Amino acid sequence: MSQHANLTVNGQALWHDLVTTAAFGGTEKGGVCRLALTDEDRQVRAWFEQTCTALGCTVTYDSMGNQFARRPGTRDDLPPIMMGSHLDTQVTGGRFDGILGVLGGIAVLRALHDAGVTTMHALEVVNWTNEEGARFTPPMLASGVFGGAFTEEFAGSRADGAGITLRQELERGGFVGTEPCGQHPAAAYFELHIEQGPVLEAEDRTIGVVTGVQGMRWYEVVVRGRSAHAGTTPMPMRKDALLAAARMIEQVNAVAQAHAPEGLSTIGIITALPASSNVVPREVRFTVDLRNPSEPVLQTMEEDFLQRMQACALENDVQVTVTPTWNSPAVHFDPRCIASVKESTEELGYSMRDIVSGAGHDAVYVSRVVPTAMIFVPCLHGISHNEAESATPEDVTAGSNVLLNAVLKADHLF
Repeated sequence: MSQHANLTVNGQALWHDLVTTAAFGGTEKGGVCRLALTDEDRQVRAWFEQTCTALGCTVTYDSMGNQFARRPGTRDDLPPIMMGSHLDTQVTGGRFDGILGVLGGIAVLRALHDAGVTTMHALEVVNWTNEEGARFTPPMLASGVFGGAFTEEFAGSRADGAGITLRQELERGGFVGTEPCGQHPAAAYFELHIEQGPVLEAEDRTIGVVTGVQGMRWYEVVVRGRSAHAGTTPMPMRKDALLAAARMIEQVNAVAQAHAPEGLSTIGIITALPASSNVVPREVRFTVDLRNPSEPVLQTMEEDFLQRMQACALENDVQVTVTPTWNSPAVHFDPRCIASVKESTEELGYSMRDIVSGAGHDAVYVSRVVPTAMIFVPCLHGISHNEAESATPEDVTAGSNVLLNAVLKADHLF
């Protein structure tokens, strides 16, 4: 047990921070619209800097605009232990997704500051740029550069719907630091997050000890048939791209069902051309999202999916092209960091279970270069990426206490 076992975070101050930050881009329905590097994001970044500076921290940026709030340790020769997540949200996002990980880290700094406790390692809270991907795609761009998944040139060139690039917005906000992204040293990284799913709530568990993140693969499917008059073309003579796509979509669902319960498939976007009510569609595009915690099983799912698409195209006399657009391999977190989370949860007396994250997080890419683990707390009905997103003060405080104790353990491990 840690020599600071009785140290706890200030839950009221944490909740106050959650309420305060929700006002930056707050929506009428109680959610948050704070897209990366917008004026609202600039406001919350300024709040982050002011709040951490008041706790004795120094705040810096790297070249991708990631914010690092550093609380000095007693040994400058040791790399820092990092905590964090992101402050950007979806277009109709909630108050907790990502935000809790940053504010939980601030709660840890506040607890140590108020108790006059100094760790050996410096402690840092990180706000990663553009995790959501709601403005600049793909998601997790800046942590992806940090972890070596993307080049800085690629990330900076990503443009929003108005053609404005991420690099332009970093420069507009004054967020381009001198330190090249990816060269920031770290001993370990811990990310606190709402589960974004219903498991913890359904099982009445307070803490999810996240052992890894499932693999995710995205595709764009293009189905090409032939336009024809809806009133003069007999049914047997049609090459209906939309009808074929509908049958393909059923097959995408079948891929996941064949690998239940861990296999998942989702169709998120569908467009049909020429988009006329009395013309047989000539072309349909749809997105496919396949997920599984096992990389070999996900590979099997992909092969099954591709075969089903070609078979369906043949049966329906159309052509199909499948283009991979994103691949995030399954992640297994660091055993030492996982043990720190699990032992802290046990010592604090919270109910828990091991869990694999179904969603992507900055921790996915950070874990490529830094020993990493995550902590989940329940969210109401498992709802996230939604203005109705909700968590209780008790649960977010519990998660932050686990974060605090895990970091204190890591201070002696690394």
